[in-house]
Amino acid sequence: MPTFEWKGRGRNGQDQTGMLVADSKEAVIAMMRRQQVVVTAVKEKGKEIALPKFGGKVPPQLIAIFTRQFSVMIDAGLPLVQCLEILGSQQEHKNFKRSLIQIRQDVEAGSSLADAMRKHPKTFNDLYTNMVAAGEAGGILDTILQRLAAYIEKAVKLNSQVKSAMIYPVAVISIAVIVVAVILWKVIPVFASLFAGLGAELPTPTLIVIALSNFIGDWWWAIGLGGIITTFSLRRYHDTYKGKRVLDGLLLKAPVFGLLLRKIAVARFCRTLSTLTSSGVPILDGLQITAKTAGNSVVEDAIMSTRKSVEEGKTISEPLGDTEVFPSMVIQMIAVGEQTGALDTMLSKIADFYEDEVDLAVAGLMKLLEPILIAFLGVAIGGIVIAMYMPMFSLIGQMG
Repeated sequence: MPTFEWKGRGRNGQDQTGMLVADSKEAVIAMMRRQQVVVTAVKEKGKEIALPKFGGKVPPQLIAIFTRQFSVMIDAGLPLVQCLEILGSQQEHKNFKRSLIQIRQDVEAGSSLADAMRKHPKTFNDLYTNMVAAGEAGGILDTILQRLAAYIEKAVKLNSQVKSAMIYPVAVISIAVIVVAVILWKVIPVFASLFAGLGAELPTPTLIVIALSNFIGDWWWAIGLGGIITTFSLRRYHDTYKGKRVLDGLLLKAPVFGLLLRKIAVARFCRTLSTLTSSGVPILDGLQITAKTAGNSVVEDAIMSTRKSVEEGKTISEPLGDTEVFPSMVIQMIAVGEQTGALDTMLSKIADFYEDEVDLAVAGLMKLLEPILIAFLGVAIGGIVIAMYMPMFSLIGQMG
């Protein structure tokens, strides 16, 4: 039988290595699992066979479904390992399936569920693993999983509302720009040749459109290159600490969209912190996790500033109000929640209110944008058509 060199992690998390004589790589993994060692790589005769890397981006919808099913199975009394085995075998998403298989192996080897999930940060974030840890410590894992499933479902709905608010205007404007560019690039030169052949005196609007057409025809490559460079530069700037805060701050101050983004940030903050505090996660850890899931660096800085003040012994509402990011009504309701000892309940009510506000804001935004975009299309395309027909009216008048 061949000899295998293996690498792995023991129950205490320390790296271990060794050699075993076995029939196959799978046999080595099984033997070491019985010794509570999680094998990460196996090498046979100098050839390393690395186990596949686990993780990868998993759609939040799948996480929500998995969490809901997991909570039902735990509530029914099924053993943890059996639940993970069943859910892993039914999973069609490859990365998610691999993660669940590895988590099951770690749990089977003696690791806690939260620690096993922490090894897959692309699948289970800090919020998820901290709540699972609180559920394991309190013996209420099924209840925590139900709260997690509800939270993820609401977060998915909120994100879909944001996308629906952004996709429609972006799609319409993009199509309009493409249509106008094609008209200027391909159609207008035909009219320009016709007018040149007739020797007609062209009005100013027509001359402007023809000049714009010539510019696009001669410099289309520079326009495309400039667009690519601008997009790349903005992304690089957004990746910097200062740039991210400048751009995120401009988004929050933008007309119409800024108010919507602020409401989304408030709803996300209150829902996340409510879910964490009601699950027994310490308030400082809860604020840190909530900051990471804020989705806007300005909001993140405000939450982290609040966390620092809470660490010094202050309440949440006082430093949160000083940041001037959250509305005064939210600050007052949080203050009432702290005074009555029902902070998680009050945060949940605020989240419900602002999620409804986001629904109304998105619906109102769609109604507002529709006539504006129609007017934009009419002015852009209609203006070009009128500019091209003005010389024809002039020629017809001269002939008459």
